Amino acid sequence: MTAPAVHLWRLLKWGRILARHGALRGIERDPNTPAPVRRLARIARFGARVPKVPAYADALQAIGPAAIKLGQTLATRPDIVGDVAAHDLLRLQDALPPVPYETIHAAMTRAFGRDPAELFQSIDPVPVGAASIAQVHRAVTTDGRQVAVKVLRPGVEEEFARAIDTYQWAAAQIEAMGGELSRLRPRLVIETFKRWTLRELDLRREAASASELAEAMTAEPDFFIPAIDWQRTTTKVLTIAWIDGIKLSNRDALIAAGHDRKKLADTLVHAFLRQAIAEGFFHADMHQGNLFALPDGKIAAIDFGIMGRIDRRARVWLAEILYGLITGNYKRVAEIHFEAGYVPAHHNVAEFATALRAVGEPMRGLAVKDMSIGMMLDGLFNITRDFDMQTQPHLLLLQKTMVMVEGVATSLDPDINLWDSAAPFVREWIRTELGPEAAVADRIITDLRTLARLPDLIRNIELRYPGPGGAPPTPPLREIEVVKIGGGWRYVAVAILSAAVSAAAVWVIVG
Repeated sequence: MTAPAVHLWRLLKWGRILARHGALRGIERDPNTPAPVRRLARIARFGARVPKVPAYADALQAIGPAAIKLGQTLATRPDIVGDVAAHDLLRLQDALPPVPYETIHAAMTRAFGRDPAELFQSIDPVPVGAASIAQVHRAVTTDGRQVAVKVLRPGVEEEFARAIDTYQWAAAQIEAMGGELSRLRPRLVIETFKRWTLRELDLRREAASASELAEAMTAEPDFFIPAIDWQRTTTKVLTIAWIDGIKLSNRDALIAAGHDRKKLADTLVHAFLRQAIAEGFFHADMHQGNLFALPDGKIAAIDFGIMGRIDRRARVWLAEILYGLITGNYKRVAEIHFEAGYVPAHHNVAEFATALRAVGEPMRGLAVKDMSIGMMLDGLFNITRDFDMQTQPHLLLLQKTMVMVEGVATSLDPDINLWDSAAPFVREWIRTELGPEAAVADRIITDLRTLARLPDLIRNIELRYPGPGGAPPTPPLREIEVVKIGGGWRYVAVAILSAAVSAAAVWVIVG
């Protein structure tokens, strides 16, 4: 177990870097910051030349890979870091100096258990991308296929383990202070971050996620998932088909290639809704660097390390909430929040509906470019505070992805109206999943499953209550109150008395 002094030393060291980038100013000024945290921030800032404009993303990049991933998580939590910081943290695209190819080649040899030359005709030593966890090289397989090879950075698992250990310790100290920070549940935020990271550190799981998503997206032919090369994939190396396309971040190249950017934006929004609402399994890192426009107008996605899941019940609530906001049915949206347990029962449904209307009504019918996202987020987070709403960790990834998809869609088509794009899909899904036909089908399936379990239920009852054996039934025994007597010599006296009574009884029966 790591000593508290080690955690404090790491926090002060990281705090010093944050201070030099002006990233601690908001913590010091926030009235909700506990006094001990404010004092620690001042100590870390002491003597540092603090810039006027904070550079949160640059600070976390300077700290290291684990901090970059944590920053991407915090980008989903403007209620914790503020909307300005959250927006700046969206710049984190894992851009890091690459590891020398000799080191990568040695890591591949250990992962495959043989020389990579036996699996690849050639591997470009210059990476096409270097991220906090891995870097990617272009290669040609021995059978002539163009592929991308993703290799974990050596030692990255140990580095993340140390950092997460300190994050967990710090979160526990902060949450124990109570107040506003306790409501935001920082320990669960860090635990969620830990689960995301552990999944990303196993590239075979990433390959499985890509394969599963490809199967789920057959209903969206314009959203393409490249194929996995399972024979050249291990826990530390992932080989996937090469994508020849234009990154959605390269606006000029998209225009020069003649792509219909409005269609690309609609495809992206529909693909996200299909994943999140219809399938309950979605790509949770859909920033512009992970999305490509293919020559045939399709969108291809890469990097499946972070994936999200939502169970059917939560998806039904989500669809109803989205549709309620689209149609202005704030009363139904409020009722769903109470049914889902997102709002404590001691609050008033009608009051919550009015609060939602105050935030949602000014946004309806506007293109994204005409919305004040900062004002909308500020209004939503004020509602969570006013109505004692706790963080829902299972929705963090969804929130993060919605912000990303909105940003990419807006960059493609500034005039897009997300409500109008989402409405037909959400309306059809609700009709299919919640209509009378669906209710009857669900009831039939539930009843059939119950009937199928009846034989096992009967067998379990027989095991619990077996038939009489060869021995005669035991006579009923009178209920006798058991009195607990004190310790010491009294226990000895009771034991002697019990033994004497038992011996006398035996003597009477035998003699």
